[in-house]
This record gives sequence, structure tokens and C-alpha cells, in this order.
Amino acid sequence: MPARGRPRQFDRTAALRMAMVLFWEHGYEGTSLSALTSAMGITSTSLYAAFGSKEQVFREAVELYSSDSATGEEALAASPTARQAVETMLRENAAAYVDPATPRGCMVVLAGMNLTAANEGVGRYLAACRAGDRANLLARLRRGAAEGELAPSTDLEAVADYYLTVLHGLSVQARDGFTLDQANAVVDTAMAAWGSFAGGRGGAAASGHEQV
Repeated sequence: MPARGRPRQFDRTAALRMAMVLFWEHGYEGTSLSALTSAMGITSTSLYAAFGSKEQVFREAVELYSSDSATGEEALAASPTARQAVETMLRENAAAYVDPATPRGCMVVLAGMNLTAANEGVGRYLAACRAGDRANLLARLRRGAAEGELAPSTDLEAVADYYLTVLHGLSVQARDGFTLDQANAVVDTAMAAWGSFAGGRGGAAASGHEQV
């Protein structure tokens, strides 16, 4: 017996990518339901049938955005040293933040600004995403410390917070018009600070610029 109801007449992944760009550019509050359905090429009825709510569309759009992030556990683990992992994270994200083919800045940092009380759940979700990035970075730093890259006395949580603060600041600066050269100059300065807490094998590499 054939299934009842019409099959969905849209490409869900393509529609979600359109939603991602809209949320990325205008933020959650700044994206109306009508703008969302127009960009996705579906009706509000189809949106609710496929996703359940505007917030669920947003959450899935953030997951899609984050799938290519250099703050993921696998991306950080791919670099042979913790220092290289941090620098790669900063440079790759900085390049993405100023890419003219996409909205500027980081969706996870910027899309949840100025939320009303009714959308506090969106803010908590984005905070949890950023906490996940912190956990991934901290795990990579702990591995580096265990491998002798960092001095035993290093406050790894403070180091993680420092580099994530730089990363999030680059997102805001990108939205304000930063060029890639400006972003990389900030990364150069941030990586120069590595020498103040690096020990063992990490100390020598931290004294100069290491292009990745």
C-alpha cells in the first residue's frame, strides 16, 4: 500500500544551507519566518513538517555550519603539535570569517546576539556550542602538555580561554571589515604569546612565526 501524503518537494540539505546563510548574516532574531521560508523555497507548513520549528531549523543550520569548523575535535587532533593546532584553528577560521563568498564572521558567535527572553533557549544552545569548542581545544592542550610541549605549571584552561577570546574577537573584527592580512597579523601576535608558557619542545618553535 503506498504511503499516504505527498513526498517533500524540496532538497532538505540545500534548503538548510540557504537557512544557514540567512541566519549567519542576519542572526536568529533578525531572520523572520517569511524570509526563512522564502530563502528555503518552501511554505511555512512545509517548514514545520520538515523541521518542527524555526529554532530547530536554526539548530540544524548551526550543526551544518560547525561541520567544517577548525575548532572540532578531529580538526584539532590532525595537527602534530598543540601549537600548530592552535595556529591552524586561528588562521583557518580567520580566513573563513573574511571569505567574500559567505557572510562575515562566525555564525556561532554572532547569530545569537541581542536575543529576547523568548529566545533564551537559542542563546543557551549557542553557549553550549562554544563550550564544546572550548572542551575540544582544552583536550588538545592537555595532550600537548602530556607530550612535553607545555610547561607543567601552565594554566591550560587560561590558555584555552585566551585563544578562544582571540578567535571570537576575530569574528567581530571580520564583521566590522577586517582584511585577511589584518586577521593574520593578530594571529601572529597571539602566537608570539605561546613562548610565555611553552616548555620542552614547544619553547623553541614559539619564539618565531610558524606558518601553517
